Amino acid sequence: MTGYLRVSEPTLAARLRRSVEDATIQVVGVPNALAAVMAEREGFDGIYLSGAALSSAVMAVVGAGLYSPAELVQQAAYIARSVDTPLMVDADMGFGDANDVRQTVVELEAVGAAAIEFGDQRLPKHCGHLEGRELVTTGEMSAKLRTAVEARRNPDLIVIGRTDARGVEGFDAAIRRAGDYLNAGADWIFPESLQTKDEFAQFATAIDAPLVANMTEFGKSPSLPLEELADMGYACVLYPVTLLRVAMKAVEAALAVLADEGSQLSLLDLMQTREELYDLLGDTP
Repeated sequence: MTGYLRVSEPTLAARLRRSVEDATIQVVGVPNALAAVMAEREGFDGIYLSGAALSSAVMAVVGAGLYSPAELVQQAAYIARSVDTPLMVDADMGFGDANDVRQTVVELEAVGAAAIEFGDQRLPKHCGHLEGRELVTTGEMSAKLRTAVEARRNPDLIVIGRTDARGVEGFDAAIRRAGDYLNAGADWIFPESLQTKDEFAQFATAIDAPLVANMTEFGKSPSLPLEELADMGYACVLYPVTLLRVAMKAVEAALAVLADEGSQLSLLDLMQTREELYDLLGDTP
């Protein structure tokens, strides 16, 4: 990893903090560094490395927590060195105990993460919109968050506390846990799988901190427009797997055309040209 080390740039972490002070930002999940460059060109305020997207897109396995810390850091390094947009990284549960959380923060900060998210599920982790999840105790999660805050070198690095309590212990428990996580030092709160528009509004009323609204598709949460979430007071609207889902559906369609027609000619108008790719890479053929 020494070839990719890059001390987390204070300007990026500080920029991400400032960006939510007076506005609601959109953050898009990217399956790779090239998609991150495209997202940056489109002007998104932040980009996101999703654990679920990493495990499915890179390793073709369902579920998070199935890759090593080194593999997560490597992917974060590829993305962070390719753009000047703040990178938020899903670090799952921190890969173990408080010592593992500390090492995760050190390594992700070193390659340029501006924000690191830690969740309160117990291994094995499940998608936040599926059944079968179990949570660690509030005390255990709070200890991890305190360790994460202590481990950062840049005080602007954002520590995000995610709670899956809504789908396991109920809505009120999610609010209680969020308060405890803020007391432990979390900067932002990520309430997973809220189930109605009213729940999003009630959560924002109850928790006085920057909140992440997860607008993933095909899950338990409704898809709410940016404007509505901004009116509720959410700091960040996240689309963690949208680009991957669209890209894979396009791949599926292209494979069907190749199999049926024996040629890619009917797909040319749908393709990124060589010139467009080189332009995106900042190179001239």
